[in-house]
Amino acid sequence: MTLWFVFALMTAAAIFAVLLPLGLRGQLQKDGGEAAVYKDQLIEIDRDVAAGLIGPAEAEAARVEISRRLLAAADHQRAPPIASSVSLRRSAAIIALVGLPIVAVALYLPIGSPRLGDFPLAQRAAAPGVNQSLDNLVAQVEAHLEKNPTDGRGWNVLAPVLERLGRYDDAVRAYRNSITYNGDNPERRADLGEAMVGAAGGVVTSEAKAEFEHAIALNPDEVKASYFLGIAAEQDGRAAEAASIWRAMLTKAPAAAWRPLVQAALARVGGSSAPALSDDTMAAAKDMSEADRGAMIRSMVERLAGRLKQNGDDVEGWLRLVRAYMVMGDRDKAKSALTDARQAVANDAERLRQLNEGLKNLGLDG
Repeated sequence: MTLWFVFALMTAAAIFAVLLPLGLRGQLQKDGGEAAVYKDQLIEIDRDVAAGLIGPAEAEAARVEISRRLLAAADHQRAPPIASSVSLRRSAAIIALVGLPIVAVALYLPIGSPRLGDFPLAQRAAAPGVNQSLDNLVAQVEAHLEKNPTDGRGWNVLAPVLERLGRYDDAVRAYRNSITYNGDNPERRADLGEAMVGAAGGVVTSEAKAEFEHAIALNPDEVKASYFLGIAAEQDGRAAEAASIWRAMLTKAPAAAWRPLVQAALARVGGSSAPALSDDTMAAAKDMSEADRGAMIRSMVERLAGRLKQNGDDVEGWLRLVRAYMVMGDRDKAKSALTDARQAVANDAERLRQLNEGLKNLGLDG
């Protein structure tokens, strides 16, 4: 009610501002017209005659001329143009009194929100601006999808936002609908599995694991699915299997942005970021003496060192070399290799970061 009262006062003020000049103009025309001027001139002539400024003959002639003009002005004041002016002012007043409110209401009803409820100031102050906007956008998309449930693009956009907001159950439903209406692919299956993990509080359930396995079946190199399958193995107590999965991921992508995450997971289960020897090499080493086996390992290490001198961009190779020297008990060579590795990738910020992360996992100062 208070708001409407303020609007009414503002409307009255606007109407008053329009009518006041019209009324003043009419008053000025009434009081300050030609007839009033000529009457003042007649009075002025009488004063001049009394003061002896003009003679009786000149005064009489002036009175006749001014009287003629006064009569003409009186006739003109009663003429239709003045009536038309008065009618125009009346029309303007009617428009101001009636037309302005009607036009305002006509514009407000389609454009404004007359049925919008009040939102208390305390709640507005307590609600964060950015989150409130995001919640409103999500609500709008959800309302749209209720009316258009087959809009695959809408589900594809909504699902990751719901997951980011922590609404994992809703995100699972959105990912399922995205797969239904957009088609199946490994990325959507992996995203669905991740949402299920979130809904289970970080536990890779059998249902989530099935989604990751489905993603791997569609694409054996699907990164997210591979990582969570390693998490599933770790949670089941199969640390060696988890390490094998993550080690294979590192081998396939020596310069990926997700390497630090996988390396940290590998270190958590007691693995190493360096892949194991091939099956053929391991079989050959079993039949060797201790000395021959040591010589073979040193030979492999030297070949690796020689290759890295030719191509120093192989971060994984540098990490294998440093670890090999540490296993052999030659920490001086390990430190020397570490220095060479940093010099080799010094101009590549991303490779340098990956190198330092790997060195930390090896227990060295990154």
